[in-house]
Amino acid sequence: AFFRGKAGERFCVRNSGALAVVEGVGDHGCEYMTGGRVVVLGETGRNFAAGMSGGVAYILDPEQAFPDRCNKGLVALETVDTEEEADLLKSYIEEHVAMTGSEVGKKVLASWPAAVNQFVKVMPTDYKRVLLQMAEEGEEEDAGDEAQVSIAY
Repeated sequence: AFFRGKAGERFCVRNSGALAVVEGVGDHGCEYMTGGRVVVLGETGRNFAAGMSGGVAYILDPEQAFPDRCNKGLVALETVDTEEEADLLKSYIEEHVAMTGSEVGKKVLASWPAAVNQFVKVMPTDYKRVLLQMAEEGEEEDAGDEAQVSIAY
């Protein structure tokens, strides 16, 4: 789902598998999220990620204001740290621009090498632990899925 503009409160609450790209969200975004991917190309309200146990959110945060708005009870704030993940994130924004004509998305893509470093990845800690465990077990059984799991976290 691609939205040009800012969403209201409780955007993607209980998201369990959808991809959503939006240009800002109100309070309580991604509350109780259990799966999927969310990309926010603007500000968030307070209490973002409260109860978030799965999925991943990417917040564009050039002003570094997001950590104070995030409920870090169940999540860690990380960076986009692999080329595969950066490419995946970029593809989400490209699709958003194609579907909506988003000027915000166009600006992000125009400054992409620098913009990717301004994203904060919101990763549920237990979810990451499970993904890492699956990756370790997968390496023992079948090393072929390593790239898939690395993109997931």
